[in-house]
Amino acid sequence: MCGITGIFAFNTIGRINLVHLEAATRSLEKRGPDAHNSWFDHVVGLGHRRLSIIDTSNAANQPMADQSGRYRLVFNGEIYNYQQLRQELRSLGHTFQTDSDTEVLLTAYIQWEEGVLDRLNGFFAFAIYDQENESLFVARDRFGIKPLLYFKDEDKFIFASEMKSLMAYGVPRSIDKESLHLYFQLTYIPAPKSIFEGVEKLAPGHFIRMQNGVFEKKQYYQLPFKSAPELAPGPGTNAKLIDALRQAVHDRLVSDVPLGAFLSGGIDSSIITALASEQVSQLKTFSIGFKDNAFFDETHYANLVAEKYRTDHHVFSLTNDDLLSEVSQMVDYIDEPFADSSALPVYLLSRKTREHVTVALSGDGADELFTGYNKHSAWLMAMQGGLKSNLVKSLKPVWGALPHSRNNRLTNTFRQLDRFAEMKGLNLQQRYWLLASFIPQDVVSRLLKTHQSVDGLMEAFTSRMASGDINEVLASDVEMVLQGDMLHKVDLMSMANGLEVRVPFLDHRVVDLAFNMQEKCKIQGSQRKIVLREAFRGYLPEELYSRPKHGFEVPLLHWFRKEMSAELDEYVFNQDRIESIGIMDPKQITRIKRKLHSINPGDSPILIWSIYVFNKWHERFNPSMT
Repeated sequence: MCGITGIFAFNTIGRINLVHLEAATRSLEKRGPDAHNSWFDHVVGLGHRRLSIIDTSNAANQPMADQSGRYRLVFNGEIYNYQQLRQELRSLGHTFQTDSDTEVLLTAYIQWEEGVLDRLNGFFAFAIYDQENESLFVARDRFGIKPLLYFKDEDKFIFASEMKSLMAYGVPRSIDKESLHLYFQLTYIPAPKSIFEGVEKLAPGHFIRMQNGVFEKKQYYQLPFKSAPELAPGPGTNAKLIDALRQAVHDRLVSDVPLGAFLSGGIDSSIITALASEQVSQLKTFSIGFKDNAFFDETHYANLVAEKYRTDHHVFSLTNDDLLSEVSQMVDYIDEPFADSSALPVYLLSRKTREHVTVALSGDGADELFTGYNKHSAWLMAMQGGLKSNLVKSLKPVWGALPHSRNNRLTNTFRQLDRFAEMKGLNLQQRYWLLASFIPQDVVSRLLKTHQSVDGLMEAFTSRMASGDINEVLASDVEMVLQGDMLHKVDLMSMANGLEVRVPFLDHRVVDLAFNMQEKCKIQGSQRKIVLREAFRGYLPEELYSRPKHGFEVPLLHWFRKEMSAELDEYVFNQDRIESIGIMDPKQITRIKRKLHSINPGDSPILIWSIYVFNKWHERFNPSMT
């Protein structure tokens, strides 16, 4: 696990930027606190920051050269099947000087070139330079667990794990208007877009090759989506899932440093903990609790799992003041606008966990594979229709007139009913986009002075929608929400604290299995994650099956009305600041402030948080708007 950066020069002008390599590498220090190095010649520069996990010796540091000196690699991630690959490569005549997965990856590329990508089980972003051919090969893992951004012009190609590293090369800082609108609708910017014009995120399952002035980008992996899945509910399907997840967990336990698991008390992390505990005695587990909000505190359920499997359990009980005190530090680490407020507790959980271990397993990915969200139930209900569904739609004027807020159960129900009624009148693509968005497009259009449609992007991101089958929704979730929001959040917040997080549910064999399951394996009526619940019923305390699903919630409405009001007056409601930035309509900012303090705040806290994060980011990066 590390941070990587590099530059590939097409001509003499491009080589000038090689002088920025050290600064670009240094900016990734938190991702790799254990070692750093760089290497360059007249064509390429490669930089690396290392978090040592497998073979912690200096011999495994990067950039790593092969034994001939022809190839050099910088690599962020882990290859879980590196030991099997090593054996195969040895049978083909290769020798090794380290015990690292890095050397195995480099040797495997030399042997199979781009074909190596189909053989890898892991998460990664890497670049390999062939000094003899003066070519560069760059790749990202199947699901986008590890990030990779790049900038290309007529002189150079630059890549990095984080935006701040790209900025160290002097990349232009002109805001992309489509991305700006996406951010305020979704609270994040999905690949391949980024906040800056000319900067792209390499999409999951893609690689880039450059040689002799030719730039080639190619997809090597696609979700194994099937229009007619074969696996039906039953013991056989359950057994397949148990076997696949057990193997995925086993593979992710390889480590030469202390390892543990996040344990929230939900089904997903509890399954991972149960399977890991089969193989690790007194597994270290970590939960976060909320002293000031018992409704969102899940430590009771986590404790039940910890007791059942006799884990070495650590509970970090936080107050709202604990969360609030870390807001500025967390926001300051964000180098592209990202407004999922649950990043804050993930940041704190990662920091506390890092005091005990260097690697943690998590249950991320299960919601997107097996229907973990309320929106999945809403989708199914809308598709099935019926009296109840039609009644909710017909009462839309009523729902719209009632108070909306995520801050308590009743007003959140009104919000959900109003959203459902609106969804019923839309086509499949529009319906999915509504469920994926937090702020409607018309609200964003009024807020921003840059009048920009994202209809083309919406169509691209919702292209899976054909029949309305739940697997189409889940595939869209994996391709947009999972990589753009959930995985980005965990990577960013864990790497800010030098912690590696591994996600067994996103083993490609588990994903293959999940998309070969029929809809009724996953969701029927209000029941979700059916196959997970049934397959692992004997593994988990029964009490977990009767509890509601919660996520990491941050009390934004309370903070914004009280503790953070002065901060908002400076960074959100300050008319001079809004005018100087020149991107938002001051009148709309005033309207949003009134809504925040009304009896019907709706989703104004989310929009205000998005504005706050954006303005703090704008202050640090000072971008332009063309």
